[in-house]
Amino acid sequence: MKERLKTILLVVLVVGSLLQSYVLIFRFPGSDSVVQSKNAYIRTEEMGPEEKAENLLFPDKMIIHLGEDQHTVFYPNDTFYNLVYNRLKGRTFDNFQRRMVSNIDWAKVRSENRGIELSFDSGIPVTLLQRVMQIVPDSLFEGESINKIWLYSVEGEAKIHVMFFSTKGDVVYEAAQADLTVQDVDQLVDFGLSWTPYKMVNGRYYTPEKELNMVSIELPIGEYTVEQMQRSLFFDPSITRNIREKDGSEIYTDSKRSLQVDQGQKWISYTDPAAPPSGESSPGKDVLSAIDFVNQHGGWNGTYRLAKAGESEDRTLVKFQQYYGGYPILNTPGFQYGVMELDLQQGTVTSYERSLLYLESAALKKQMVKLTGGEALEAKLKPYIEEKNMVIGLDPAYLPVRRGEGLLLKPVWALELQNGSVITLE
Repeated sequence: MKERLKTILLVVLVVGSLLQSYVLIFRFPGSDSVVQSKNAYIRTEEMGPEEKAENLLFPDKMIIHLGEDQHTVFYPNDTFYNLVYNRLKGRTFDNFQRRMVSNIDWAKVRSENRGIELSFDSGIPVTLLQRVMQIVPDSLFEGESINKIWLYSVEGEAKIHVMFFSTKGDVVYEAAQADLTVQDVDQLVDFGLSWTPYKMVNGRYYTPEKELNMVSIELPIGEYTVEQMQRSLFFDPSITRNIREKDGSEIYTDSKRSLQVDQGQKWISYTDPAAPPSGESSPGKDVLSAIDFVNQHGGWNGTYRLAKAGESEDRTLVKFQQYYGGYPILNTPGFQYGVMELDLQQGTVTSYERSLLYLESAALKKQMVKLTGGEALEAKLKPYIEEKNMVIGLDPAYLPVRRGEGLLLKPVWALELQNGSVITLE
């Protein structure tokens, strides 16, 4: 009897020991298995908050065409911008027909017809646009990226026209079926009647006919540490080594991945050239992978918008633009801030750039200022216009300026030039 009890006790101890070993090796309380592939990333701590893809997909501006060559512009966070965009997101668009852009006189449409133009900067894949708008799947249309949606009515016609412009530049898709009436569009357009009037310049950009009110604000800044980013980006931070460059920057590497830190500008550049391909990809899928990556490695402190999702050879370049209120925060050579940029190959992130700094919410200083408009703005633009129409875009923006422990967001006009550079006018 005693021998049998000893045997049972021994079996219980052995089984208990095996279970304990399993728990210690494979699990931590409240977490998944810690046995991971050598290429996996470990999320070791909470940094910035996560964000849903849908909250990063919105137009950079909305142009309202009032007819008789009158126009106005709504920017993100404007009351009417939100109202119009939310109304349009609830409508259904179907039965897409492909047309050539050159077959329609767009200058005439712009000047004579009432309508709404949504601008998506350098473009958004249709598969992502379907996440925020009721676009019925269409094999002809789904592989495209769209940089503009234009809804307009023509006098005497009972239906509206809804045009989706391809980033390729020569093709536009018309949604032959849309549950919007002429009265619906007229009602939305009427929101622009009491707004600041704008006029089109050289068929490329709009200027306000009077001064534009903006808020100049100084906010305190927080900072992620290099150690936090190391723990977030490297499988085993303890095996990384530090290399100091002649320009003062530092590089942390585990022989495969590298993290370059510009301590002066508080800017990081992470590369993983040996990242394994994960299979088939597309710009839409790559953007979602990029969002997941940022969610796990730094997060989003503030409002961001998808500004770019472009293919280049075998990779996808993804850029997220930071906003304050309804206006973008510029990234400049003198002070890198306001954007996150990622390169992906077959759905896997191979490079990641961002600032270590982020804005806190409580304002240090705040005042209303006026951005130049009308003839005064035209005079400032004249040298650039005369030089072979260099200006291709003009938008209000914030220029970030370091002020001790704070960051001043200074209202400026941002001029986008043909060569891709941006010039600011205060």
